[in-house]
Amino acid sequence: MKKPANSPVLPPIIVIIFGILAVSTGSIFVRFAQAAAPSIVIAAYRLAFATLFLAPLTLLKYRSGLGLIRGNDRKLAIGSGIFLALHFATWITSLEFTTVVSSVVLVSTAPLWVALLSPITVKEKLARPILIGMLMAFIGVVIIGVSDVCSIQDRNLVCPSFNDFIRGEAFLGDLLALIGAWMAAGYLLIGRRLRAGVSLIPYIFVVYGIAAIVLITFTFISGNPAFGYPSQTYLWFILLALIPQILGHSSFNWALGYLSAAFVSITLLGEPIGSSILAYFLLDETPTKLKIIGAILILAGIYIAARGEAKSA
Repeated sequence: MKKPANSPVLPPIIVIIFGILAVSTGSIFVRFAQAAAPSIVIAAYRLAFATLFLAPLTLLKYRSGLGLIRGNDRKLAIGSGIFLALHFATWITSLEFTTVVSSVVLVSTAPLWVALLSPITVKEKLARPILIGMLMAFIGVVIIGVSDVCSIQDRNLVCPSFNDFIRGEAFLGDLLALIGAWMAAGYLLIGRRLRAGVSLIPYIFVVYGIAAIVLITFTFISGNPAFGYPSQTYLWFILLALIPQILGHSSFNWALGYLSAAFVSITLLGEPIGSSILAYFLLDETPTKLKIIGAILILAGIYIAARGEAKSA
């Protein structure tokens, strides 16, 4: 993998861990905001506020960096913004129909799609430790997903029939979360290509701004009101923009300048763990034994992948 000439100010792994903690709050804030606001409005405000918060820094200190995004890079940035908008539109909507854990787990399958496509799109070969780590983490994700609809009774795994499952609202929520994962994979792969030559602040300002424009357009097309929500709901919008978006997503975008797209996307699998912990304390969603086993496998997979990435650096 081609590395940038400049060494990072902080170890990328530390930044990744911080990013996981930040993005884990996203699903919780969304749930609180959904008490008064439609999902597409929540997504639009999240990206719009994030863009507004970044605007002073970008325009005052990184204006020259914006001029470097031209030609093919500009087209890629627009594509990345569209993928990001579709990711949030589908994932946030999924939280209306399924649990926090199921939604976050399914949207976190993005690494599988990144791993399958990165050798073709960004010409990055997958090292064996990353493949092993990805497999372990993905098994953990599957276990957590199964645990949301199945239970262990008398040492036997009991699950509803497939027909019963697809007739429920959870199926629609799970499908939307999976589509969100596909959109996130496209966003990560384009980000890996652009971040090799574009600095962080101009990149995220442009991409978040494009995503905001797309989501605002969706809001008006859907006929949802853009204003008039309770003041507490606007607080959730602001927190969504500041913590999981600017601090969380921007941490991953920064790391894409130093680490492979496959590895960065694998570390996103840590989000279901953080979200599950927060959901337990704030939403009374108690993790089962299967969820705990899945979480252990996810952490083990991230650890193996991290060691492999460090050795190949």
